[in-house]
Amino acid sequence: GIRLHFPALVRGLTAQSAAKAQLGLGHSYSRAKVKFNVHRVDNMIIQSISLLDQLDKDINTFSMRVREWYGYHFPELIKIVPENSMYCRVAKFIGNRRQLSEESLEGLEEIVMDSAKAQAILEASRSSMGMDISPLDLINIESFSRRVISLSDYRKGLQEYLRSKMSQVAPSLSALIGEVVGARLISHAGSLTNLAKYPASTVQILGAEKALFRALKTRGNTPKYGLIFHSTFIGRAAAKNKGRISRYLANKCTIASRIDCFSEVPTSVFGDKLREQVEERLAFYETGEPPRKNLEVMKEAVGEASEVVAEVKRRQEKKEKKRKKREKRRLEALAAAAEELGENSVMETEENDVGAKKKKKKKKQQQPEELEAEPEENGVEEE
Repeated sequence: GIRLHFPALVRGLTAQSAAKAQLGLGHSYSRAKVKFNVHRVDNMIIQSISLLDQLDKDINTFSMRVREWYGYHFPELIKIVPENSMYCRVAKFIGNRRQLSEESLEGLEEIVMDSAKAQAILEASRSSMGMDISPLDLINIESFSRRVISLSDYRKGLQEYLRSKMSQVAPSLSALIGEVVGARLISHAGSLTNLAKYPASTVQILGAEKALFRALKTRGNTPKYGLIFHSTFIGRAAAKNKGRISRYLANKCTIASRIDCFSEVPTSVFGDKLREQVEERLAFYETGEPPRKNLEVMKEAVGEASEVVAEVKRRQEKKEKKRKKREKRRLEALAAAAEELGENSVMETEENDVGAKKKKKKKKQQQPEELEAEPEENGVEEE
């Protein structure tokens, strides 16, 4: 075909030059495919949500270990402080329960944020049934509690990071369904682009594949929802409306993911409007109040989004102008410094030339004097 006989069909084109052209085309195509915006990288979201899930499991396991370990010494504390992270903080603060006094009450209140609970801990420590504990065991418990607390603090920071990344990469999806659930959908799909390619029926049962295939195999009822079950909308809906609202929510999630994937300037306007639509649909199922038409809502969203995009572009233009001004000033400063350096070097060379000329004149003056002195010496010697 044409590929095989292409060098023979085109005059002046050798097989070697055709291979070079194909290589260049392949490189340019690969560069175009690889080129992406650093602020829209969804891989960081996938890694963050995976790490967040792993941290939740680890913190829960380690906290249970601290409870079990410190429970031998102060078993009543488990009922008073049920929250894992707070329990570790309280255990680290108390240490040996026999040393807990009224002076420590203020510090306990700061940790548990409840004066009644702090007073209950103090009273329970005085009449506790727990066994005594050696200082070495207490040091190990405090050290492990410190590690669990640091993990909990890191988890909070990671959640804030995930929230900021979702607002950059998928603002509409995070505004509609929340940052964590949106990140789980992106992670399960593999990327935001893959999620945008999925139909609403796939998004609805994303995460419930095992239940789906089991239902298909046994010819039972297929699942109504997957990962989107963790959304607040599904929990608020009545039992008979859960399937309907999950289908509607999956539809809106698909629209939001496509808007986020293919829009040049990411904005949460569409996500907010889609969320309002889901709220109205939920109210319609409960009260029968008819929701607004999709066309009306989308017209409003497009108008607001265009204003937001215009504002963002204005800010970008201002930043670009400021950057150009800074660059211009820097170049002018460099040019002025170069001119000053050039003038100094010219002056130095002129001074060197003048000094060299003076030295030459002195040498010329000294040479005749030496010549005059030589004959006189010769004459004296001859006499």
